[in-house]
Amino acid sequence: MSDTELVLRSTRVITPEGTRPATVTVAGGRITAVLPYDAAVPSDARLEDFGDDVLLPGLVDTHVHVNDPGRTEWEGFWTATRAAAAGGITTLVDMPLNSLPPTTTVDNLRTKRDVAVDKAHIDVGFWGGALPDNVKDLRPLHEAGVFGFKAFLSPSGVDEFPHLDHDRLARSLAEIASFGGLLIVHAEDPHHLDAAPQHGGPKYADFLASRPRDAEDTAISQLIGQAKRLNARVHVLHLSSSDALPLIAEAKAEGVRVTVETCPHYLTLTAEEVPDGASEFKCCPPIREAANQDLLWQALADGTIDCVVTDHSPSTADLKTDDFATAWGGISGLQLSLAAVWTEARRRGHGLEDVVRWMSSRTAELVGLDARKGAIEAGRDADFAVLAPDETFTVDPAALQHRNRVTAYAGKTLYGVVKSTWLRGERIVADGEFTGPKGRLLTRDH
Repeated sequence: MSDTELVLRSTRVITPEGTRPATVTVAGGRITAVLPYDAAVPSDARLEDFGDDVLLPGLVDTHVHVNDPGRTEWEGFWTATRAAAAGGITTLVDMPLNSLPPTTTVDNLRTKRDVAVDKAHIDVGFWGGALPDNVKDLRPLHEAGVFGFKAFLSPSGVDEFPHLDHDRLARSLAEIASFGGLLIVHAEDPHHLDAAPQHGGPKYADFLASRPRDAEDTAISQLIGQAKRLNARVHVLHLSSSDALPLIAEAKAEGVRVTVETCPHYLTLTAEEVPDGASEFKCCPPIREAANQDLLWQALADGTIDCVVTDHSPSTADLKTDDFATAWGGISGLQLSLAAVWTEARRRGHGLEDVVRWMSSRTAELVGLDARKGAIEAGRDADFAVLAPDETFTVDPAALQHRNRVTAYAGKTLYGVVKSTWLRGERIVADGEFTGPKGRLLTRDH
């Protein structure tokens, strides 16, 4: 008798060695082998043959605001993880805000985990938060298994999560470096933001002018300087300014321990197409011009930008007013991220292997889950998405699993239909039908 419980077969399986016809065997929720396409199937194993649909590793989204508990009307673990599963995401890491309480102490982390444990349709991990007054909490949070620490260098938008000034950034980063942790940073300089014109109102051009590129560039420069001085590991969140790319490339070449992400909305949407008053497009830092977007794609291709994550940051619809100054800043993208990025990637000559590298392999590596997640190879969790890459769909907000179905992608036609999603060898969604919650709560691998 074979130990193999499940066999998955496709003419296109994306593996670390490339895309090829293959047969993938699964036992105990783990991949046990990646075999030739015509390998014999054990008589006691179940065969799932996907034909020419692509079998790819489940995506790992390391930047998601679930907002649960405290602002569950904005999203919540049940709806967020269903949306993620529908989009081929099998692991997410939850940001320490905008939930109440924020994940800034071990007790608050415990509260978050207690809420999530019975609602997660996919695997969920947690970031901690670095605040001006919680340096003493950072090591205990690290020991409790958070994947790193989120900090803002400018106001976060919620009072319970204040930003770090230059001195407090240095203090927090020194503490995090002392135990080998990771600091992830919203990098916009508050002085540049204060000096920018603040007109308010419905015009997107005015909002864009209020969040200038030099705010990002200056903050990233300061962060790199601190990381270099302390030999600390830092990660730049949601990069939108292409002007910062030469600085980042130089720092990487010098051996500074810095990684960088960008987001689907920066790669697929442009300032030129945002209608006035359409605050579903509002995020901070903002969606910039098409020429800026071209440079972000080049930086993905050459490795200056490491990965792509959603920064899924939803709110209730009433907070998306037509005044860009007062509307909530955040874009909901969990369910659509794979299709949005793939649509633009294929137009620019990239393959699905590139998308998997940006949205699964490198994100798993970022948070230290690359022994378990992010690739189809023996020993990893049997987490998969089955994708019809040449099929299209038109985004209908009513079809989204997000709690509040406000989307900047409404009406867009996208390539890439997720036919099914698998978590540890169990099909958790297929053709819009979901199982009950199967996800586990993850901690950082020690």
